Amino acid sequence: MYSPEISGHQAIRERLRSRVQEDRIRGSLLFTGPEGIGKRRVALELAQRELCFRRNACGQCEGCLLFAGEDLPFELPNLLRITPEGKAGVIRIDQIREGLDSNNQPRFSRGVIEWASLSPPMGCHRWILVEEAHRLNQSSGNILLKTLEEPPQGTHFILVTHRPEALLQTIRSRCERISFAPLAPGEAWAVALRNGWQEVDHDRWSALGEGSLRLLDEAAFRRAEAQVEAWIALMGGRPFGEAAGPLLPEKDSNLAQGEQLRQPLELLLRLLADLARMRAGEGPALAPWREALAPLASASKDLKPPQEATLEALRHLPRNLSPEPLIRELALTLGA
Repeated sequence: MYSPEISGHQAIRERLRSRVQEDRIRGSLLFTGPEGIGKRRVALELAQRELCFRRNACGQCEGCLLFAGEDLPFELPNLLRITPEGKAGVIRIDQIREGLDSNNQPRFSRGVIEWASLSPPMGCHRWILVEEAHRLNQSSGNILLKTLEEPPQGTHFILVTHRPEALLQTIRSRCERISFAPLAPGEAWAVALRNGWQEVDHDRWSALGEGSLRLLDEAAFRRAEAQVEAWIALMGGRPFGEAAGPLLPEKDSNLAQGEQLRQPLELLLRLLADLARMRAGEGPALAPWREALAPLASASKDLKPPQEATLEALRHLPRNLSPEPLIRELALTLGA
């Protein structure tokens, strides 16, 4: 009845399945929740179930194989995917109007609004999945508004995001919001084991992932691990030039520098929150680093200035073009 590749979110998946079967599904849905917990995969399951020969997302038939792997087509008989383009990672107006990529090459046969108006295949709906919907720019968001408000019969939009506050308020108001919680620790680790992780990494992987699967890739995990240790080193007084390397953007990354900065800034907020917990006699969420955090928690350093500076940096991250000065300034607020 459900895709065997998806972990968790059973109640939401059952509710969505029932509403589709009873024709009570809203025209525009907004899936929200932490990054990397499977929101996109649950959205895909709705379309996969309709193309599955057994109508249950079995994962084995020819219909299900269309959804296999990460390199999913942008257009399937009942599914259209809209994803961010280019190094800046935005969804632009020409993607909505004409289905073009950042090099003005066709990604699918029609623009989103025209595709939405076509009759769905027999026994199917037409699903339009907007991945990382917070990356709609104002122009592309505005052009979607009317269609989101009244999608054609049989067509459903699913906007997926871990940053709903970054969406236009007019878009949020036109969608039914469905909130996803993090996976249970056991659910997340079971997926990690299936992907080749070893028990020796369990504690750190689980603590950093917070019930998500965003660190399934070992390189991503090791980078997050190094960023935690870099911040702890800076808090402990180690020179910026020796410790800050993992916090700075990688020049050959496909992500814009601002997006690369988001993770280390969020990790810094988690570390500062853990120091506050330890001062209150509680255990840290990043428990594998308890020993390294203990002397920092016992110091009298005021945690409020670095917290406020980090939150301010996150708010203005898309406009920040100078990563090293930003990280250096935050290091100064830590007393480094």
